[in-house]
Formats: sequence, structure tokens, C-alpha cells
Amino acid sequence: MSCYLRNLDEVLREAKIEVSTENRKKIDEVIHKIAGVHYKSCPAAWKEVKRLMAEDKDALVKRIKEEFAKA
Repeated sequence: MSCYLRNLDEVLREAKIEVSTENRKKIDEVIHKIAGVHYKSCPAAWKEVKRLMAEDKDALVKRIKEEFAKA
């Protein structure tokens, strides 16, 4: 689970989300939702997240922050 979270440190920090053992799964589910990928498909989710970061990192940060607050 959340095999790519270490690569999202900066994005999560900007979204003011601290990764902990308690919220790793929630973060992972939010990322999968944003990526539009079925849960637990880490490679596909990471591929889409990399594309979204390259396209508009600020928009991704905002969306992660909003979706995390709702989850």
C-alpha cells in the first residue's frame, strides 16, 4: 500500500497533510480517487499522479487537500 507516498512528500507537505500510520490508507485512497484508478493499483495511480504533477502541481495540491478533508 502507498508505495509512492514517499515520492509525494513535497506535494503532501504543501497540502499540509502529514503522513502517519493512521492516515496512510486514507491518503492512498484519496490519491487513487484523484487518479481515477481502482484502489490498490499503485503503479497505475503513480503514473497518473506524475502526469498530474507535471501538468499543474498547484492544482493537484489543492485537490488532494480538498479530497483529504472530505474523506
